[in-house]
Amino acid sequence: MTNSTARIVWDGHQIARAIARMAHQIVEVNAGSADLVLLGIPTRGVLLARRLADAIRSIENTEVAIGELDVTMYRDDLRRQPTRAVGRTAIPRPLDDQTVVLVDDVLFTGRTIAAALDALKEVGRPRSVQLAVLIDRGHRELPIQADHVGRQLQAPAEARVNVKLTEIDDHDAVTISLPEA
Repeated sequence: MTNSTARIVWDGHQIARAIARMAHQIVEVNAGSADLVLLGIPTRGVLLARRLADAIRSIENTEVAIGELDVTMYRDDLRRQPTRAVGRTAIPRPLDDQTVVLVDDVLFTGRTIAAALDALKEVGRPRSVQLAVLIDRGHRELPIQADHVGRQLQAPAEARVNVKLTEIDDHDAVTISLPEA
């Protein structure tokens, strides 16, 4: 990709509202928060899982289990991409017969989520698995669909969609960059 300029398409207030809405959807679809485990996909998926858990806690007045699921070794592009550092997987409790909500920042081709499903098989057998993403930008290569979406953002396949979160980036925003000709 050549030089590009990032344009903010969503600010921190919009992100906060989306997280609150998604938390309400998760609670409603699951008839509460019992047996819920939120597993964030590093890096920003983990931060979003924590924010969702805080929002669910404010709705249900109960703690929600939060963990991390590293998918590095399950990716189908390891042969084409430079070697990545293996991240952390931290499962807060046994996942058997639980409802697991995988959380990620951007859903694009579906390959990261496919890797997450493969990684999940190694750590337990949940009763059900749901997917929560802040941004669904389309262009699937695999039949993966999010259950809880902050925003649908149609962008050309060559565009870069980035989620920025205060914990890492000093502010919350969603940006899109189109390659310059």
